[in-house]
Amino acid sequence: MDYIIGVDIGTTSTKSVLYDTKGKVIAYANSGYQLYQDIPDMAEEDPEEIFGAVLETMGSVIRKSQVQASEIKGVSFSSAMHSLILMDQNDRPLTRAITWADNRAAKYSEELKENGLGQQIYQKTGTPIHPMAPLSKILWLRHEKNNLFKQTKKFIDLKTYVFFKLFGVYKMEYSIASATGMFNIFKLDWDQQALDVLQIDRNQLPQLVEPTDQITGLRSEYAQLLGLEEKTPFIFGASDGVLSNLGVNAIDPGVVAVTIGTSGAVRVVVDKPVVDPDGKLFCYALTKDKWVVGGPVNNGGIVFRWVKDQLFAPEKITAEQMQVSTYDILTKIAQKIPAGSDGLLFHPYLGGERAPIWNAYARGSFFGLTRKHTRAHMLRATLEGIVYNLYVVMLTIEKITGKPKSIQATGGFARSALWRQMLADIFEQEVSIPESFESSCLGAAVLAMYSLGYIDDLSAVKNMVGVTDTHQPNYENSKVYRELLPIWIRISKILEPEYKAIADFQKKHNN
Repeated sequence: MDYIIGVDIGTTSTKSVLYDTKGKVIAYANSGYQLYQDIPDMAEEDPEEIFGAVLETMGSVIRKSQVQASEIKGVSFSSAMHSLILMDQNDRPLTRAITWADNRAAKYSEELKENGLGQQIYQKTGTPIHPMAPLSKILWLRHEKNNLFKQTKKFIDLKTYVFFKLFGVYKMEYSIASATGMFNIFKLDWDQQALDVLQIDRNQLPQLVEPTDQITGLRSEYAQLLGLEEKTPFIFGASDGVLSNLGVNAIDPGVVAVTIGTSGAVRVVVDKPVVDPDGKLFCYALTKDKWVVGGPVNNGGIVFRWVKDQLFAPEKITAEQMQVSTYDILTKIAQKIPAGSDGLLFHPYLGGERAPIWNAYARGSFFGLTRKHTRAHMLRATLEGIVYNLYVVMLTIEKITGKPKSIQATGGFARSALWRQMLADIFEQEVSIPESFESSCLGAAVLAMYSLGYIDDLSAVKNMVGVTDTHQPNYENSKVYRELLPIWIRISKILEPEYKAIADFQKKHNN
């Protein structure tokens, strides 16, 4: 048998999955690591901890499966987007990995928006102007960490760091590059205007390669440690978001992937790069012939966790005593409240927000509270608010790609029947749940199969992904949501001018 390893370098953990060439899972491993938040707005990771997790999980699936080194025909990578590591002249990290969740570049993102340069750069790069992007991060570093900025030999991301450790080269594929804010998606090259704004040159950035490109010559110490042959091809792969679309078979026109894990996203594949005139959507590469248009949200499952921890402490204790999931108990509580939560609305902006408002200062709010409302109403309104936010992202995407034909729902929320039905009711669309295990890992493996010639087209993924469930919209619920959504959208716009003021107050008085 021939086997492929798909590796996903995520924000909280790295996963490796060993597949056969039919997409069957043979072995799985997961290794977590710390997110460092030493000061407000910081969100960093240690690149060596992540490299260790990559080695640990890859070695684990090889040992568990007991396959021979010669049977592993390729290793392919998925990775979280927007990370930034500064490397010094001796090829050592000057910084930890600054992740997408780091908000310290907010001031410089706003300046780019206000002076018009941001919109000009967005129209060529397809990366919305936001502190998540390396474009803004490097601008922040140039102004506020100039000593580090001046010492920098290379500006790279986590995946490039892993490949550098394994092969000794600085190479970045189009997909990760297309999320930096510095890559011209129409020319498939670094954008000169972006580099001029940052006052860096292309020699300080990795060499660009295609997602399907391969590299061999694994350093002997790692080949020996992992149990791989040095000649094993490593495929550069793509970013986690676009590979998740591939891994759930959402790559045909009009097939939308809606994902909610800790954060969330709405994404659809198109055959050429496009940008939103208003700058609210991303356009990232899957391959040079397939592009993913969509919007990411900061506030998904992490908001559900906040409600659980802050409002439902007794239920947490009950769940521990009964040895069941607290989330299952909360879902049953939320089911007893009618659709629309009796007119209680929640804006889930607990950690700023990317799409649809792209406002790092955004804050959450309940609207419409009365004495009638209970904790249960607040719980259901929170879940509905998360989905309302995703629906508004979908409305923006529709302007460019048209109304969706179908929706594939993935992520931790997809395990909840209540959430799946809520998604169908609010989107007024059939929702399917793909039977896909670690979709980004599978997407990476499928990309490798295509690169290595095991499949002729990426559409072969449809034979590797089943459907576990489908949900049809409930007309009565949809009618309620249709009435509430315009109010939810208007309130968000009314509050937006005050977000920075309250964020500044909170920062000033933060102890």
